[in-house]
Amino acid sequence: MKKVLVIGATGGSGVAAVQSLLARGCEVTAFARHPEALAHLQTQGRLTLRAGDAMIPADIDSAVPGHDAVVVTLGIRENPVQVRLRGSTGTAMNVRSQGTRHVIDAMRRHGVRRLVAQTTYGAGATRGKLPFIYRLMFSLLLKPQIADTERQEEAVRASGLDWVLAQPVNLTDDDVTDAPMASAEGAYRSMKVARNQVGQFLADAAVSARFNLASVALSA
Repeated sequence: MKKVLVIGATGGSGVAAVQSLLARGCEVTAFARHPEALAHLQTQGRLTLRAGDAMIPADIDSAVPGHDAVVVTLGIRENPVQVRLRGSTGTAMNVRSQGTRHVIDAMRRHGVRRLVAQTTYGAGATRGKLPFIYRLMFSLLLKPQIADTERQEEAVRASGLDWVLAQPVNLTDDDVTDAPMASAEGAYRSMKVARNQVGQFLADAAVSARFNLASVALSA
């Protein structure tokens, strides 16, 4: 039975990853500032809730040991317009890159090899594949977050770990049970994907070696 740590477990993709991992029979540790939001999932008996802040290295360092893989779903959940105008009030603007660096450092120290990090389509390897209207939106609305995501990807690629970068296109809350299209070449079927589809991929990538050292585009 695989033991998987999910960092940022109370966000949309984080919750979906926790649920998918539990459905696969994994033991899961859900790490978040307020993990009690997932208390309803503890009835399955294989979920541990762990309170902590990804921006505090000691919190991450104490959470990593004993796991076979780590899934990172860090991000800013506030309205992107407000974040662009005033910055984030509840989450550090560099939470993706700095939090992921803390995870990488802890994984190296404790000998945990498998890292799956959710970023976004249009960063890194798929930057040039993004349709024009989305490139414009990234530039005008999401520029700080995308810049931090780029730094996050750079850290993962340089980590020396067995990593996978999951790059979903536009996330939705649609109730879709089909597996997403997963392309290491950056291909996509549409410009949307459901969070529960992303959760399926994150879980699969954490427990299998189907993809390794790869940036994988996810679409519905």
